[in-house]
Amino acid sequence: MGSKAFIVEHLDPELGPWSELEYIAIAKETQHTNGSFILSSLPTEFKVPAALNSVPAFKPEHRGVEELYADDKAKVCLLDPAAAKDLSPEDGKTFDAFLFGGILGDDPPRDRTSELRRKGFEGRRLGPKQMTTDTAVRVTRLVVQDGITLDKVPYVDSPELKFNAHESTQMPFRYVADDQGNPIMPEGMKELIQRDADKSLDDLI
Repeated sequence: MGSKAFIVEHLDPELGPWSELEYIAIAKETQHTNGSFILSSLPTEFKVPAALNSVPAFKPEHRGVEELYADDKAKVCLLDPAAAKDLSPEDGKTFDAFLFGGILGDDPPRDRTSELRRKGFEGRRLGPKQMTTDTAVRVTRLVVQDGITLDKVPYVDSPELKFNAHESTQMPFRYVADDQGNPIMPEGMKELIQRDADKSLDDLI
């Protein structure tokens, strides 16, 4: 289907450690498909992490997606949980860019996509389950570039991450599964989750 642009309209003033790992994963995977990963609407004081900036596919943008695609709005697909239609392989022929509002991964979900929906972009759903942002981009790529229908994508829902014999945590999201049935997560994410869990435990003691 040719190269595609994957855009996250960054709605937060800062970049947290979870989002940083997710964005690096998106950039690296997009690099392998000769596409581009754009963070749009960045405030002027936003500092792009070096590990993200070093990936050639990554493009930071201070302009919003509405300005970036002012003349090509019909070529932009908004991944929207409230859309009437599911994403399909045919959408790879219709759209050149796929827009994410940074909302996939909130638990409980917030309808932050509504700001982008009001701008008039055509929407598509990725199914009923909440996904992390990198998972949403991964699923979108599998559908529109690899031609896999949503119901054929290998998923694992609410996986339990085991850190050792005594520690584990359950993630409240849907992930793409690897060949062993394990959730595909950004490099370093499991360690970050464990550190966050240890911090929470320390707060209780």
